[in-house]
Amino acid sequence: MTPVQRRRLMWVLIVLLAGGLATTLVAFALQRNIAYLYTPAEVLRGDAGNQERFRLGGMVVKGSFQRADGSLEAHFVVTDGDATLPVSTSRILPDMFAEGTAVVASGRLENGRFIADEVLAKHDENYVPKEVADKMGAAHTKHDVPVPAVEAR
Repeated sequence: MTPVQRRRLMWVLIVLLAGGLATTLVAFALQRNIAYLYTPAEVLRGDAGNQERFRLGGMVVKGSFQRADGSLEAHFVVTDGDATLPVSTSRILPDMFAEGTAVVASGRLENGRFIADEVLAKHDENYVPKEVADKMGAAHTKHDVPVPAVEAR
């Protein structure tokens, strides 16, 4: 092997190693920031595992919302039709947040209670996040709950 070929081979190896290192760093960064969506039944079943952060999706149980006067600390219960999970947050809730509506909360599980860092609510009366709708549809089918027909517009 000539010195020129050896130098080219070294450059190719350096470029391949740098590319592999960059790909590995990007993969680790993305993996750490991914937040999977789980329903209360999946969380209580242990499907969420020991993840530090994940998203909880479902419907806010009617009559479960509580907030002390003059405080941002809010407590409510989220259900998917199979199970319920209490949620606490000290953040400002969106204007569209209400009991009986779809919600997706990002946070962590702590002592059987979901501590939400961010709460997202539906944006109109017909919207439910697709992942939540799919999982709740499965729960409705399982429990023979009639689902209202979608209006044609």
